[in-house]
Amino acid sequence: MIPLHHDFRGETVLVFGGGPVGARKARRFAREARVVVVSPGFADRRFEPGAADDGDGTGHVEFVRAAPTPDAVPDWFDRVEPALVVAATDDADLNAAVAAEADERGVLYNRADRSGTDRRPVDEVVVPATVRDEPVVASLATGGASPALSKHLRERLETELAGAGAMAELTGDIRADLQERGVDPDLRRTAVRRVVRDSNVWKALGEGSANPRERATEVVTEVVGDE
Repeated sequence: MIPLHHDFRGETVLVFGGGPVGARKARRFAREARVVVVSPGFADRRFEPGAADDGDGTGHVEFVRAAPTPDAVPDWFDRVEPALVVAATDDADLNAAVAAEADERGVLYNRADRSGTDRRPVDEVVVPATVRDEPVVASLATGGASPALSKHLRERLETELAGAGAMAELTGDIRADLQERGVDPDLRRTAVRRVVRDSNVWKALGEGSANPRERATEVVTEVVGDE
């Protein structure tokens, strides 16, 4: 499987199932997309219709209390016109109907009850474990073979990537500045690589001090001089 990142801003994600898995998937996609959850009940009280938005993204979720049958699945696709569908119910027939409808329409879908590493249809996606330190996003997956391992590795990555978002913003500013100054592209790349690999810059970023940019400027000057 080849990992891809997809921008869901302005799109709709349809989730069948309001249990713990469906709630987790809904929270994930609500960071960007409009999410519609269809379920006869909701495991997460924040996902109850009328619940207050506590700022965690649930305000982007619409909840429909319904128990759709496999025959009703096409109608839900027509109503919502989703870019992605998640089948997260405990009804294997309903999940299969969701997958079949998505496949027929060429809509991306995720089956939460699918495990193992067997080949999947091209429209079926795996939702990976994700670590975010905006604008840095790191994702990992085991192809559905071991969700427990994905979670463990995600927890390790959270520590390893501390400060990565700030580093991305810092080096982005440096690249833009060097381009504006007309610095040779090879020197620009070398300077940015040196900053990224400088332990003192990382240490300052981790401490949240004002020193990272100062140290980064020293590193850049060592490479490009006063160009």
